[in-house]
Amino acid sequence: MVPEIQNLLHEARRFPPTQEFAAQANASSELYEQASAGREEFWADQARQLLHWHTPFTTTLDWSNPPFAKWFDDGQLNVAYNCLDRHVLAGLGDRVALHWEGEPGDTRTVTYAELTAEVKRTANLLVSLGITAGDRVAIYLPMIPEAVVAMLAVARIGAVHSVVFGGFSASSLRSRIDDANAKVVITADGGWRKGKVMPLKPAVDAALAQGGPENPSSVEHVLVVKRGDNEVEWTSGRDLWWHEEVPAMDAEHEAQPFAAEHPLFILYTSGTTGSPKGILHTSGGYLTQVAFTHRNVFDLKAETDVFWCTADIGWVTGHSYVVYGPLANGATQVLYEGTPDVPHPGRWWELIEKYKVTTLYTAPTAIRSFMKAGREIPLGFDLTSLRVLGSVGEPINPEAWIWYQEIIGGGLTPVVDTWWQTETGAIMISALAGVTTTKPGSAQVPIPGISVDVVSEAGQSRPKNSGGLLVVTEPWPAMLRGIWGDPERFKKTYWDQFEGKYFAGDGARLDRDGEVWVLGRVDDVMNVSGHRLSTAEIESALVSHHMVAEAAVVGAEDEATGQAVVAFVILKRSADTHDVASASDILRAHVAAEIGAIARPRSVFIVQELPKTRSGKIMRRLLRDVADGREVGDTSTLADTQVMQTISDTVR
Repeated sequence: MVPEIQNLLHEARRFPPTQEFAAQANASSELYEQASAGREEFWADQARQLLHWHTPFTTTLDWSNPPFAKWFDDGQLNVAYNCLDRHVLAGLGDRVALHWEGEPGDTRTVTYAELTAEVKRTANLLVSLGITAGDRVAIYLPMIPEAVVAMLAVARIGAVHSVVFGGFSASSLRSRIDDANAKVVITADGGWRKGKVMPLKPAVDAALAQGGPENPSSVEHVLVVKRGDNEVEWTSGRDLWWHEEVPAMDAEHEAQPFAAEHPLFILYTSGTTGSPKGILHTSGGYLTQVAFTHRNVFDLKAETDVFWCTADIGWVTGHSYVVYGPLANGATQVLYEGTPDVPHPGRWWELIEKYKVTTLYTAPTAIRSFMKAGREIPLGFDLTSLRVLGSVGEPINPEAWIWYQEIIGGGLTPVVDTWWQTETGAIMISALAGVTTTKPGSAQVPIPGISVDVVSEAGQSRPKNSGGLLVVTEPWPAMLRGIWGDPERFKKTYWDQFEGKYFAGDGARLDRDGEVWVLGRVDDVMNVSGHRLSTAEIESALVSHHMVAEAAVVGAEDEATGQAVVAFVILKRSADTHDVASASDILRAHVAAEIGAIARPRSVFIVQELPKTRSGKIMRRLLRDVADGREVGDTSTLADTQVMQTISDTVR
């Protein structure tokens, strides 16, 4: 049995690109034709056109030992050179690379020449600390320019970075340091978040102290950026101040080429249980696909665009569409340290107006939170510079998509809803701005050169107008090359269920046009009286009601039906007070009318907030604990750890 979804597919609104936009777009339908004519040669052409190769490759793909792929294996390049030096050598040194805005309002503008010089100095410092090609460096920083510098400096010398999101605990940081056997940690004293300094160096100290003298960590040095001005303890000989060490280094450093399959980074997947799962990405194929997708999905015009991806660098979206994709393309970006509602709820829109942002790439969770706050806030700012909007992180419901386009995009701006994962490295399914007729709520079609399918649990392709499991059927350039140190786990986790196909772990459905609607993780599917119901479908039905700003649905244990639907809902501020009083009954009936009686929630709880990680993902696991009356599990990764107590009190 596979997930069924009908409600979303009733969505009939379509938005073709305007003739003016299409005429100027980077992409065209010819890209699909070229890829169909020869997928490997298509990617070879992109790699040659988009990147500088110190040693040109002659072999595109080696798939002789699946699932271990090699792309452009005999070619050599330097990732940091592609993101920096070549732009400066091309006369673009004065182009702004980063418009950085701190949460308190302090700013820095960093050109490509300045960024290149800082990366060179940092690379020289790392070399002086004994870091060589292949060594691992952990990065635990807030969203400050030094985070980008650190990643590129590590890549420049052929070392491997492991960025750990700054919100993770000392224990989570230590487990990742140990798994990667990192020799250096780059951190900050603290970073600004929600109006106060969040300490980081103390978490590093606690992480390295875990286990005591009998279990020392592999870390030899801790490089500390002075950002928060909070007091920190200091270990002489181990700890170094960035502002003292980096400026003293030579600003000349020649980038050496490395093999295309040289490891670039390890990124540990969020929500890992048991031992950390370090996703390994390499250099040439990854950089090719992130550069290609950044340029064509968002229709990048590097000379004039200002790109803003709101993701933290601790997540793969930040790796691919804050650091490597945009900088490889010579783009100008906005980098923001803080949260969307500090010091006021219009902060993001203020930044778009200030920097004349042309492309905004953010998560549906953020969009729905803005819907909750009310359209009058963004409408108070000049957002006319925006010409492309993007969505990432989870399926976006049609009503949020429409609100995003109408209120933020002025009703004309194309919205590209992108599906991809930490494991895929880059965007895999998406509309192309200026090419695709978009459908609210649908990821739509694989990008040129990518092959996906929706299959049954037996691995058979599903027809149009049916649901199943989303798989990638052919190797792709940015694909993960393994789980760090555990090749058997890599094969078992991603490749064993369907021979020769990568199983994404997501359910999906093909519509009447054969386009893809992603339903979310298959473990977010409920079995109610033998019927398989998607949480995405029910959540979309709830959010389609005029009262609802955001919703999360889980399956709770039920003696009669096996599982029952339980919903947690945030109402819009504009909701009628009479409706609020009877909101639970109204919304239960609304779901039944939209989907069917089988999907009617057993309970609808009205809450003020939902439990979200700092990357914006809803932690449904914790909501299941509440729904089943269990003790709530680990809340350490939540943006606000008090949310679950408030929700638990509401349910009681």
